[in-house]
Amino acid sequence: MSEVNTPTGATARPAEGEAPSGPPAPALGRWTRAVTARPRLSLLVALVLTALAVFAGSGVADRMGSGGWEDPSAESTYATSEVERVFPASQPNLILFVDSGARGVDDPAVAAEAGRLAERLAAEPGVTGVGSYWGTKAPALRSDDGGEALIAARIEGDEKTASETLDRIAPGLRGGHGPVEVSIGGPVAVQHEMTTTIQDDLLRAELIALPVTLVLLVMVFGSAVAALLPLGVGIVAILGTNAVLRGVTEFTDVSVFAQNLTTALGLGLAIDYALFIVRRFREELDSGSEVRDAVGVTLRTAGRTVLFSALTVAVSLAAMLVFPQYFLRSFAYAGIAVVLLAAGAALILLPAALMLLGHRVNALDLRRLFRRGKSGATGARAEGAAAEPGARWGRFAGLVMRRAPLFAFTTVGALVLLGLPFLGVKFGTPDDRQLPSGAESHVVQQQIRDGFAGSPTGTLEILAEPAAKDAAGPAPTAEQYAQYRDRVAALPGVVRVDGPVTSGSVGYFSVVPEGEAVGEQAQRLVHELRDVPAPFDTSVTGRAAVLEDSKAAIADKLPLALGIVVVVTLFLVFLLTGSVLIPLQAVVLNGLSLTAMFGALVWVFQDGNLSGLLSFTSTGDIETTLPVLMFCIAFGLSMDYGVFLLSRIKEEYDRGASHERAVRFGLQRTGGLITAAAVILAVVMVAIGTSRVTNTKMLGLGIALAVLMDAMVVRSLLVPSVMKLMGAASWWAPGPLRRFHERFGLSEGGVAADSRGRRTGGRRRQGRPGRGGPGW
Repeated sequence: MSEVNTPTGATARPAEGEAPSGPPAPALGRWTRAVTARPRLSLLVALVLTALAVFAGSGVADRMGSGGWEDPSAESTYATSEVERVFPASQPNLILFVDSGARGVDDPAVAAEAGRLAERLAAEPGVTGVGSYWGTKAPALRSDDGGEALIAARIEGDEKTASETLDRIAPGLRGGHGPVEVSIGGPVAVQHEMTTTIQDDLLRAELIALPVTLVLLVMVFGSAVAALLPLGVGIVAILGTNAVLRGVTEFTDVSVFAQNLTTALGLGLAIDYALFIVRRFREELDSGSEVRDAVGVTLRTAGRTVLFSALTVAVSLAAMLVFPQYFLRSFAYAGIAVVLLAAGAALILLPAALMLLGHRVNALDLRRLFRRGKSGATGARAEGAAAEPGARWGRFAGLVMRRAPLFAFTTVGALVLLGLPFLGVKFGTPDDRQLPSGAESHVVQQQIRDGFAGSPTGTLEILAEPAAKDAAGPAPTAEQYAQYRDRVAALPGVVRVDGPVTSGSVGYFSVVPEGEAVGEQAQRLVHELRDVPAPFDTSVTGRAAVLEDSKAAIADKLPLALGIVVVVTLFLVFLLTGSVLIPLQAVVLNGLSLTAMFGALVWVFQDGNLSGLLSFTSTGDIETTLPVLMFCIAFGLSMDYGVFLLSRIKEEYDRGASHERAVRFGLQRTGGLITAAAVILAVVMVAIGTSRVTNTKMLGLGIALAVLMDAMVVRSLLVPSVMKLMGAASWWAPGPLRRFHERFGLSEGGVAADSRGRRTGGRRRQGRPGRGGPGW
């Protein structure tokens, strides 16, 4: 392609209808030949690998954790670990809630039975630090009305070990014991119940999503055969990702929540990629291509776009690797694996299946049952030939561009307005209220919050150690401890200071704050405690301290994560378009597509609106890592749709169409496709959103909203209106970058080929550009 400087600085293009010239892509040619040479062998190998993945990924959920919100290098994490090691009784993670009924907890029979329960618990292997109201007479372990009291203990080991211990001992402790009734709570019970609930909910979500998705795919494709192909790609991606996660658990912690992302993205992206590839393949068949030629053109065009799209999504998810919390890192492991496997299956297995199916990809056209006055495929094809493919989307794009200022400014204003509630976001840590209101551990913790003066798991702890310079010296004196305790007790917001409890040269204090355990007052108190002068080294932990350290870790790494996402996205979109302005537009519009999701996050889940309808308990805050997670997922999916649209606009523009015609053509050919893909992905995410765990519900419903807003508002209204306002200047790039793009750039029409895949050598094509198979 020759290059001249135009008044706008854009690169000169072929006349309208002329294909771009340039060298063929040998790498893509070799890839096409490799994929299409032995399709049966490719499918057989895939079947064997999928079977191995089922075996390798079995039991992966049992190796996952339900935590991961804390920064492992934070002061609170260190203090928690040391207090647990030196003073195990101070950090109970198991609570036996003993209800004495009308007798009262001080009744002799109740006290005797409670004592036997405490002794039985203390004798269990793996259980330490058992304490109870009856043994200590601590007021914090007795309810205000005297009807209930607590036995607290610590189960040793990591999450998996603690969960196994709880499974072993819980049946013998739960239920009626003479004059008392025992329920089980505490952090270890909450984590265990959350893990099992998520596993059950995920199975239910899959049972909902798979049949509904199949019905929608049949409606989109018409052919039942074509509809089964995306599901096959999705199943391969999900099973393969489970095997990858099983391997990752051998080296690091992985959150059980990541399995939800595996299912959602595995189905969603597989459907996106398969829709795009099968649609292009059917276009080529309808335009008269042989099966092998149709597969080749599909891989060189739609296949290239799928690969490009997968890279953009993977980069957005990979940004979570910079954060220290394993909750976020787990989603990066799962997301990168499922994206690459979905793209790999779409680019290897799907072409092989299309080679074998050929024209039979259109078999079992169920839409014929609803047609009137048509007979078979001949009538359908005649009907399709009479109408311009995607004509309604083309007319809609024309309407939007004719009223571009109105649509652009109105849409931007509406999206900003929807996002305003997020300005009032409050961050917190997850607790038992993530679980359904009827879950046993939730009920126990709620009764403790409502009926006890203080929670044994909601205080702030201060670890006191000899200063580094005095590490080999004597332990702090009783006078030093007392002076420090008086300074802490004098701080505003402190209800009570207990301690010190000492062991050798180490001690710890327990501080009961006013208000909520992770409220704003408790968070301020964390900083004030860390500033109290002491003759020894102090470290503060507790839920509020973990929250503060988690927020600090996210704030520290967030600029780097955003920088990675933005810079790599700008670069990839530049490689696709050759423009400097279109990548900037893509990033800004993608950000706007997320405003409704973030606004709903606060209005619904923080403020509690619709809590009855959606069956969750509002805690008045949002878990700290969740907005970061949702941003990375939703931004990547928005770029997925953005790449689909921009690739077709660029393809038509490179053929010589005017800027407006190219935009209209792009929306005409992809508007229905993107909308269908978004609706199907939203169905999958809503199925995930039926979870009884609030964070999973928040993730599923929030991403579903973001996907629909992006496809139906941003791609349909904002992109065409903004590109109309920018005009041909959209394609501007300075000379050095234009030359870089000509050498290294990628686009769906990048090879010297017409829409049938034939090399043109720069010759002018006859007929209307871009005319092909049925629209979407």
